[in-house]
Amino acid sequence: MFAPVWTRLPCTVWCVSVRRTISLFSSPVPSNWTKVVSDAEKIVGYPTSFMSLRCLLSDEFSNVAMHVKKLVGSQHPLLNTARGFVYDSRNNLQMRGLVVLLLSKAAGPSHASSDPSAQDMVSGIYPSQRNLAEITELIHTAFLVHRGVVNLKELTPSDGLLKDMEFGNKMAVLSGDFLLANACTGLAQLNNTKVVELISGAIGDLVQGIYYENSNTFEEDLVSPEVDTTAWEEQTFLSHGALLAKSCQAAMELAQHDNKSQRLAYMYGKHLSLGHRLNSDLQPFVKSNVGEQVSFSFSAAPVLFHRHIVGPERWQQQLRQAKTMRNQLDYSELLAAVKAEKGLSTAINLCRYHGNRALEAIQAFPSSEARCALENMACAITKF
Repeated sequence: MFAPVWTRLPCTVWCVSVRRTISLFSSPVPSNWTKVVSDAEKIVGYPTSFMSLRCLLSDEFSNVAMHVKKLVGSQHPLLNTARGFVYDSRNNLQMRGLVVLLLSKAAGPSHASSDPSAQDMVSGIYPSQRNLAEITELIHTAFLVHRGVVNLKELTPSDGLLKDMEFGNKMAVLSGDFLLANACTGLAQLNNTKVVELISGAIGDLVQGIYYENSNTFEEDLVSPEVDTTAWEEQTFLSHGALLAKSCQAAMELAQHDNKSQRLAYMYGKHLSLGHRLNSDLQPFVKSNVGEQVSFSFSAAPVLFHRHIVGPERWQQQLRQAKTMRNQLDYSELLAAVKAEKGLSTAINLCRYHGNRALEAIQAFPSSEARCALENMACAITKF
């Protein structure tokens, strides 16, 4: 249905051998993906893991970190989120900023710029574009922290003491607000109204997307809306694609590139984000072996597409058949049902489609190491 486009690309750098699945924004696989990221970071001038260092080392954030330490021993998700930022070097938590920097370098200075040398470019990237990459990561991190707020009404005794959870919620809200405020301050300092409009719009999209996720349940046999591919793309773009897509466009605006370049950068960020989300959702379905214990989310794309294809009555029947004697769900049997229909193949084809579209968007930029690194990323999300 969707023919691969990378077979006809002139670039020879991108074709990295990938034996295991690569997750673009939080990969647990350090081997090949780590090399791709390491090479890309060299291209943009410095490790993007230090992009938020100025914020993280500020006195205000140090005070926040001291309070977060009080959560040690509790089950609040904010603690794991903070631990991942500090200790988990295998997970690439700042890939959005890296993509922004790579696109900035791939596009280069604009011919329309009145004085391209007015700003001191480092590794072919303007300081304002580096600042934008930091802002993008601060916004993403702020929303990750905010997502750690626990619903106190659903707590069980095994989750920990109520007072610890209440304190964790307060810290999650305050810490996320602090990061978001820093991002907004940096955004204003860019002195570009169009960039402010783009990024503020992305923040609004994030809020809308998360609100949708929280207000709709897809669990087991509960009533939920049927989602086709178009609806899935629209909803997922809000919560997972808008920030990267609009940040990529804003990077072109800061360098005074024309509307065509801005549109192509936007399309690359959009399709890369959607492809990554599909790749992540597909993992339990393409990597599970016969007899292996498996679990997956009912909001994963293959499940949603499957439910849309078979309809609510057949879905309810499959759920009943997958229930064990103890009224527990047998995920292996349900996974086999999903694989037997077209929901899985639809998700795979859609993932490849978005990978191809991202590759197509980047072809308009001059051939370079940065462009090849971007092609590597788009290629990686189509590997299963």
